[in-house]
Amino acid sequence: MIDWIFETLRSKPELAIFLALAGGYYIGKVKLGTFSLGAVTGTLLVGLLIGQVGIDVSPQVKTMFFTMFLFAVGYSVGPQFVRGVARDGAPQAIFAVVVSVLCLLSVWLAAKLAGYDVGLAAGLLAGSQTISASIGLATDAINASGIENPKAMLDQIPVAYAVSYIWGTVGTGVILSVLGPKILRIDLVEECKKYEAELSKGTPAGGMGSAWQQFQIRAFQVEAGLPAVGKSVGEVERLNKDSRMYVERIRRDGAIIDFDSGTVLRAGDVVAVSGRTEALVALQDRAREIPDRELLDIPVESVDLVVTSKNVNERTLIELAQDEFARGVYLDKITRGATSIDVPILAQTKLYRGDILRITGRKTHVARLEKAIGYADRPSEMTDMIWVGLFIVVFGLIGALSYKVGGVPLTLSTSGGVLIGGLVLGWLRGVYPTFGRLPAPTQWFMNSVGLNVFIAIVGISAGPGFIDGLKSAGVSLFLWGVFATSVPMLLAPLIGKYIFKFHPAINLGCCGGARTSTASVAMVGDVAKSNIPMLGYTVPYAVSNTLLTLWGMVIVLMMV
Repeated sequence: MIDWIFETLRSKPELAIFLALAGGYYIGKVKLGTFSLGAVTGTLLVGLLIGQVGIDVSPQVKTMFFTMFLFAVGYSVGPQFVRGVARDGAPQAIFAVVVSVLCLLSVWLAAKLAGYDVGLAAGLLAGSQTISASIGLATDAINASGIENPKAMLDQIPVAYAVSYIWGTVGTGVILSVLGPKILRIDLVEECKKYEAELSKGTPAGGMGSAWQQFQIRAFQVEAGLPAVGKSVGEVERLNKDSRMYVERIRRDGAIIDFDSGTVLRAGDVVAVSGRTEALVALQDRAREIPDRELLDIPVESVDLVVTSKNVNERTLIELAQDEFARGVYLDKITRGATSIDVPILAQTKLYRGDILRITGRKTHVARLEKAIGYADRPSEMTDMIWVGLFIVVFGLIGALSYKVGGVPLTLSTSGGVLIGGLVLGWLRGVYPTFGRLPAPTQWFMNSVGLNVFIAIVGISAGPGFIDGLKSAGVSLFLWGVFATSVPMLLAPLIGKYIFKFHPAINLGCCGGARTSTASVAMVGDVAKSNIPMLGYTVPYAVSNTLLTLWGMVIVLMMV
């Protein structure tokens, strides 16, 4: 039976790939404390195990899935990348460039001192910096470099990757969360409280919940003698200074009427009022609540609204709350960046193009806000494959262009071109949301499954030589991996503090973003007891995710 299974896997390599995916995703979910290998490393290890039986997989399969992955990566970071380079995120973007270069130089120095070949150097980069995507560009560069026996070099990549990855993940988190505050000589909890206080300036007396809050609606009767009698809807809505409340509907003489902000309320009117729960409960002391089911039957929706308007870009929440388009709309959540970082809802929190707001309100209010600041990203299964396919082809062709310098071919490679193509389309989609749609489920498939199919094939192909490579260089690879991971992360907080003058509360978040390590920033957030460090994460992540991926090609050129 075992022999038959092995033979079937050899003749049907697609089954071997799916077996590696299933096993890899399962192993990746297993946690030891707070640490888990993740799907990528799990898939690589299972692929290496399956590869011991000798399975040949067409390289075109690997290339196709890696192309999908790179495009999705570029698409997801496009808005933050452009904002970081062109707008107020420039210091964080430059910081990311500096740290990315440090990461590259640390790997290059380690490889040179250890006498590693180009394959081990490329794997050391991917593992110590936990940037699996660089393996694809390194593979392209090795195949195009003209070096002898490229297959042997390619088989070394997963060896170095697997050995150096564990400290690349755990070590980064430990350095930033445990050593980082000591390096900066700060009380991280107190610094986050101070930064949050700065962002909270201008908060209304009722808190930010009185400016942007969850949606509640009740019906009240306007009785004679109440302050609302004889006043317009607009005037009534401004009576409560500490909390936003809005008239959503009016019943007069038994009929629901059309109205605007100038409509004057009369005694006997029944009005549907939206606002925060505490304010509506307090309103019961001044008006009688009415169980009017028809009046309260108001079309309400919760949607994810993507910010695209330049008129909203870089404005604070407290400023936007005063605009007419914010009337009747309630903000539940803000997420930012490719990893959907939660952004604190504070008075001085700024919105940027590409941010996603989770809002609730009447459909008419939501439509008004959508028209003013962006577009509602309502669930859809349709991918705009016309533009996705076109950008992959056009930028893939641009990346395929090659120039020789001193006999060495310099090229962005097809993979690098596709990455940039995704970045450009992602940015354009954020600014002009009429084309180039790539729904979140499709992005996940292209990103996660695309990368893991590629990694599975890398592991399956390298399986036969993995054990020998591990025996010959395992211990030294781990130690040099510790060096390549630790040096940039020990220096990055000091660079952020003394050169870029980052606030201590976001400095370590910038460092984690510059290393594209979401886990490390989550660990920093746990130590800080706050999500404030996340505010420094998104721009450096977008820039470094692009650069560290491209370093897969650069490290090959440096080692050849």
